[in-house]
Amino acid sequence: MASTVRVQAPIGQRALFITTLAVPLTGWTVHAVSLHRKLSAARRDPLTGLLGRDGFTAKARQITDRYGDHALVGMVDLDHFKQINDGPGGHAAGDRVLAATATRLTAWAGSRGAVGRLGGDEFAFAVRIGPARRELRLAQLTQLLAQPVQVDDGVLVDVAASVGAACPGVLGTTDLSLLQRAADAAMYAGKHTGRAVLAGPQHAVPSINGRRAGRPGTHTLGRAA
Repeated sequence: MASTVRVQAPIGQRALFITTLAVPLTGWTVHAVSLHRKLSAARRDPLTGLLGRDGFTAKARQITDRYGDHALVGMVDLDHFKQINDGPGGHAAGDRVLAATATRLTAWAGSRGAVGRLGGDEFAFAVRIGPARRELRLAQLTQLLAQPVQVDDGVLVDVAASVGAACPGVLGTTDLSLLQRAADAAMYAGKHTGRAVLAGPQHAVPSINGRRAGRPGTHTLGRAA
């Protein structure tokens, strides 16, 4: 009887010891999973579900590094967006337009592309498109973004967007910051024309934080950086 007790006691102690270790390990695992989910959510824009600036930058760099001359980086600004926000539908209508723009950009870019909302009505994309199809695909994008958006009570709101794009093959670099600068400058060169502009060497202008100098917020961001 005594021998039985001596055998079982160490087993019980080991089980207790393992259980004691397992409890904090399980707690840390749950905490790690929760933290990962929060970080993933933080990389997404809450209104549109698109990647935020950091998340977009990371994925876009993967695309430019992997596809080189077949990569295309673009910037998108909604035209007259303030008028939509200040109109009868107010900010609710503006939010609908932003969400619709995000959906259209995502559908156009496909599952392997990267689409982000950089702030306000400013969007960015990075996709793989060969030289022979760039102009056609960009024209399709501008047409898609120009479709009216239905807001509350079935009211249709006219929208339009300015699009600028840049590719490594033309600019001679896969540096995402440089490509975004040129795409931003090209977008403003074609502002309100209803057509996308593909950046050339003339659009490689000085900028701050990957954005064309003079863009809203660049001075503050640059000073903080």
